[in-house]
Parts: sequence; structure tokens; C-alpha cells
Amino acid sequence: MKTRTANRHFRDSLKSISRNGWMTFASVSAVTVTLLLVGVFVMIMMNLNKIADDLERDVEIKVIVELTADEASITALEEEIKNTPGVAEVQYSPKEDELNKLVMDFGEDLRLFEQQNPLHNVFYAKAANPQETEQVAKKIDRLDNTFEVKYGEGKIERLFSFLNTSRNVGLVLILALLFTAMFLISNTIRITIVARRRDIEIMKLVGATNWFIRIPFILEGMWLGILGAIIPITLVTTLYYNIHKVVAPKLAQGNLFELLDFSPFIYQVNALILLMGVLIGVWGSFMSVRKFLRV
Repeated sequence: MKTRTANRHFRDSLKSISRNGWMTFASVSAVTVTLLLVGVFVMIMMNLNKIADDLERDVEIKVIVELTADEASITALEEEIKNTPGVAEVQYSPKEDELNKLVMDFGEDLRLFEQQNPLHNVFYAKAANPQETEQVAKKIDRLDNTFEVKYGEGKIERLFSFLNTSRNVGLVLILALLFTAMFLISNTIRITIVARRRDIEIMKLVGATNWFIRIPFILEGMWLGILGAIIPITLVTTLYYNIHKVVAPKLAQGNLFELLDFSPFIYQVNALILLMGVLIGVWGSFMSVRKFLRV
């Protein structure tokens, strides 16, 4: 495309935006509302996904060792657990450490059991894939010198089921919002093009190619997408900054969970919002003008 023609297309697209004030306002408003919804929802779902990942990584398998196992047997069991397929890491906790944990949780009175500690030595293992915790736990349970293997049976399955359902529902909702945004913007731009249908027909009759007619509308859609992304980017950035400043420290103090770091997460979300605005605007313009290119 020649530079002069390209400059003309850019000028025509910008003139069209300024000339059709109310339709521009309607298009930009549709883009703004839908991108704001998508941006906020993506922000929420990405943080929920991180929380889900953190919860999965915290899932442990508690391997209680037989009281009759000597040091050599404990060492051998540790090697067997490490070599069990699907195990990512293993940590040994002697019964003295287990008693100290109980003292911290329930008070110094339990120090009375230090001389005759009735507790078991314990191994804490984590599965390489948290979703396979149950299978790994059953493999470990078959090893010699294991008294009991605990991994939250029942609760773990419900947790993973809930996390997977949440991820799937979130993905479906995001896709639904995107398709809704495309539909609304396409209809809004189509109204703009209908008002200029006669101009399109005249250009077609005097020999203008389809792409010569189409490009200014595509560029106009791009500008509408960019303009519509400005407010969502500003609001999402401000919202997440304040959430991260006020809420994140309180969550960290309570050792509950952590939010995604402000940077680079917010810049990734903003880039996504801008890209979606441009793509939705271009797609809406392309699809809307196509039906008017037949005279």
C-alpha cells in the first residue's frame, strides 16, 4: 500500500470518528463496559487460580513410621519414599519434633511426655502433581515400616474437584464475556456503517476495491477499541493497586494466601485489555462492512 493511500485511510478513519460523534460515543461505551467486565473478571480469576495453585502445592502426605522401626529401617524407608514414582520431595520429622509441634499448639503441659514420647517418627511427602496425591499416597502405604499414611482422604478429592470446577467455570465466563463484547460492538459498528451505506455503494460503483473501502472502517474499529480500552485499563490498574496495597498485607499477616504481584501482572492484564479492544473493534468492523460490499 502506498504511503499516500495509507495516510488517506488513517485520515478518513479519524474524520469518521469525529464526524459521527454519537455513534462513536455509543461504540466506545460498549467497548468500555465490556472490556471493564472482562478486565475485572480476568483479574479475579487469575488470582483465584494462583490461590488454587498455592493450595494444591500445600497438600502433603503424612507417612507415620512404625514404632518398631530402627534407624536403619527409617533410612531405608526414606529412600524408598524418595524413589516412589510421583514423589517430588520428602522431609523427615522425628518424634521429638512432632511433640514440639503439639506443645506449640496445645501448651507446655505436653512437655511431660518428653521422657517417654509416645509419638511416631513421621515423613512428609509431596506429589510432583498435586492432583495425583491419592495415587502416590497409596503407593507409599504399601511400603514396609509404614504404620499409617494420611493425606486428607475425601477432603482432598473434594478440594481438587472444586478447584477444577472453578477454573472451568471461570474460563467459560471469560469466553462468554468476550463473545458478548464482540456481538455488542459488531452491532454498534453495523449501525454506524448502515448510516453510511450510500457512500459505500457509490465508492463501489466508481471502481473502488473491497479492501480500499474496508480498510478505513477497520482502522475506525481499531481506534474505537483503543479508546474503549483506556478507561478499563485505568480503573483496573487503580483497583488492583489499592487492593494490593490494603488487602495483600492483611492476607500475608494471617498466612492465608498471597495475591499476584502488582508488577508484572497488572501490565499483562492491561496489554490483554488493549489487545482485546483492538481485535474486537477490527473484527466488528470487518464483519459489519462485509455485507455492504455487494452492490
